[in-house]
Amino acid sequence: MTTETYEAYVYAYPHKTAYRELESPRPLREVWADEDLDALFLYMHIPFCEMRCGFCNLFTRTGAPEELTGAYLDALDRQASAVLDALEGGGTFATAAFGGGTPTYLTASELERLCDIAGRFSGFGTGPLGVETSPKTATSDRLTVLAERGTTRVSIGVQTFIDEEARAAVRPQKRAEVEAALDRIRAVGFPTLNIDLIYGIEGQTPASWLYSLNAALAWRPEEIYLYPLYVRPNTGLALLDREWDDWRLTLYRMGRDHLLAEGYEQVSMRMFRLPSPDAGGTEYCCQTDGMVGLGCGARSYTASLHYSFEYAVKARPVRAIIDDYVRESDFGSARVGFTLDEDERRRRHLVQSLLQAAGLDRDSYRARFASDPFNDFEADLTSFAKREWIESTPDTIKLTPEGLAHSDAIGPALFSPAVRKRMASYEAR
Repeated sequence: MTTETYEAYVYAYPHKTAYRELESPRPLREVWADEDLDALFLYMHIPFCEMRCGFCNLFTRTGAPEELTGAYLDALDRQASAVLDALEGGGTFATAAFGGGTPTYLTASELERLCDIAGRFSGFGTGPLGVETSPKTATSDRLTVLAERGTTRVSIGVQTFIDEEARAAVRPQKRAEVEAALDRIRAVGFPTLNIDLIYGIEGQTPASWLYSLNAALAWRPEEIYLYPLYVRPNTGLALLDREWDDWRLTLYRMGRDHLLAEGYEQVSMRMFRLPSPDAGGTEYCCQTDGMVGLGCGARSYTASLHYSFEYAVKARPVRAIIDDYVRESDFGSARVGFTLDEDERRRRHLVQSLLQAAGLDRDSYRARFASDPFNDFEADLTSFAKREWIESTPDTIKLTPEGLAHSDAIGPALFSPAVRKRMASYEAR
């Protein structure tokens, strides 16, 4: 397996670059016909930002005019109708999220409409709702709409509290803007504030990293995510050519230890949260429950099919896909995706469980697959155990602290040969 600490961030399996055009379109009624609809996840994707950061490889475009955002909401509404028709009035949504891009790129009135569209789905507004924002777009009127419509978690991409580091990451923001946005978020009031920080920025030092950590901690956010900087294709920082594994690992350990000492608990390599009786209170389970994604960059998950629209990062193809989406009139079928066979379903369950600090529940895995993960993935798990990256009991398989530190090597190591082949042959747009 790879010896690189930072090979790839695995937030879902399989990766979207393994998706391909399906042999023939699959009617959504057929796709969802035999699915468990009791605890679904509703994800709504807004592919717009006021600027594109140097490290960003998300599906998003900048400078979208009002006529485009309005047309996009029209398309979201049409897509919602098609999905509701496919679910035939069934389905309960346990949790929801608005992501992007930057959902708060939309105006307050547009956010009202976004919530109205989401409100067509049963359960929306009664469970957790997370929304991503940015310092410039976290305005009081937008935040008030979100609070009134049941948002329980606001996540703001700060990345650094030092202006020079923000410029190095091609994120032109001032600390004063960040602090003002955080003040507005706290003033409006949400149960959970998450602050994203990045380590590995050029010029960052242990002292400056600690400075940003403490600046974030001054707001006592309920959650903090620590992201390593990746140099990705088609991003503004992709021309840099440095080997940072040891450096980023040093900063990661420093950040982890500092947050643990401040009373936070580690949920994954990236996520830290303050202990709370309500933490993780959603009924949604990413290993087994379905996800309905609305928007041209969203994915939908069923037990055997993951599907989406086409994927791109570069500005021109992103704009073309968005333009196609807003003109689309037939959202009743899945056309691009990945079909999961039994082996892929087992791999997904393992990956989605093992990369969380709580680890994999072996009884749940056995109940679902009539097998034990050590039987199905003996070579991989034995290799991890030899490196002291995992520890196992009859009940669980968990990453050790050192294993959590190497999550971005462990996740990719568990990809199937078929997924690796598809990812390798994917032509980036």
